[in-house]
Amino acid sequence: MGKRRKPSPPSRARLAVLTTAVAGGAVLAAGTAHAEPTPTLASVKEQVDKLNDEAEQSIERYNGFQAKQQSLQADATRIQDKVARGQEAMNELRTRLGAVAGEQYRTNGIDPGIQLMLDSDPAGYLERAAAQNQVVEGQTALLKQARDEQRRLDQDRAEAAAMLTQLDSVGASLGEEKKQVQSRLAQAQALLNKLSAADRARINAQESAEKAKAAAQQAAAADRASRSADRPAAGPGADATLPSPSPSGSGRVADIIKFATAQLGKPYEWGSTGPNTWDCSGLTGAAYRAAGVKLPRMSQDQWNAGTRIARGDLQPGDLVFFYGDIHHVGIYIGDGKMIHSPRTGKNVEVLPISVMPYMGAVRPA
Repeated sequence: MGKRRKPSPPSRARLAVLTTAVAGGAVLAAGTAHAEPTPTLASVKEQVDKLNDEAEQSIERYNGFQAKQQSLQADATRIQDKVARGQEAMNELRTRLGAVAGEQYRTNGIDPGIQLMLDSDPAGYLERAAAQNQVVEGQTALLKQARDEQRRLDQDRAEAAAMLTQLDSVGASLGEEKKQVQSRLAQAQALLNKLSAADRARINAQESAEKAKAAAQQAAAADRASRSADRPAAGPGADATLPSPSPSGSGRVADIIKFATAQLGKPYEWGSTGPNTWDCSGLTGAAYRAAGVKLPRMSQDQWNAGTRIARGDLQPGDLVFFYGDIHHVGIYIGDGKMIHSPRTGKNVEVLPISVMPYMGAVRPA
């Protein structure tokens, strides 16, 4: 039987080839395991819309905290001014009380009966004593005034301290909501950045088309307003993109819609009340203010600022609200459409009210 030959060790060249192949396979496998698929336009749009919706909810809370902060700041300034005036009055009373105390110290050393016995002019002394009784009564009134003023001053100081504490709390909440908004908008932008160049180009083209449409709507509205604010409803062939106000509508309605149409094409900016950028409730509040009506800052509060209107009874100028928590609002202009300020990255536009979850309408008083 012949001897079994031992296999010869692989050559250095063969080892190098094998090592390279194994390493390459490992890298390929690792790359396959960790590679993130390119997100589709539809999936990104769904996530971005969700983040923008959440951001708008935070924006409305931010608006509420901001309005409350401004109100508290005004109240705090008023009560602090009141405290300052009260302190000035108290200082004046203390000066007068000090003078009274000094006079008492100088005159209270001798008993009044002894003074009468020793006085060379008893009749004159009795006259002086009667006058002194009047002085004492005046001192008593002064003391009571000082006590009352001190009590009011203490109450005002306590109220001012409580108000400043509340102001600090609201300021902290305002800052937290601002962080929430910025975080969600940053997440939305990060998702958009993951899109392919082709998808980003599609989105940019869509945004450009929307801006051009808004600009055309604004120009048409301006042209219509320049012709006549009271002309009859549009006839065949007229521009129906922006319906004219109802002939039965008041001058206030015309003012509201005229103001809103003048804002078409202006950018959305969260927390903004104009005049160059708007958020949703900032736009509706300014439009009504142009017609002499003051609305609350938040959309949820605007929801409670008038009479609820059934969808079938909508008229131009009515406020229309969307989503379960009423965090979005627009101005109805007729023909099933509204003017609204949508979200970050978009402009004030005309949109059918059917494209968002409709919750109801209000006609402010």
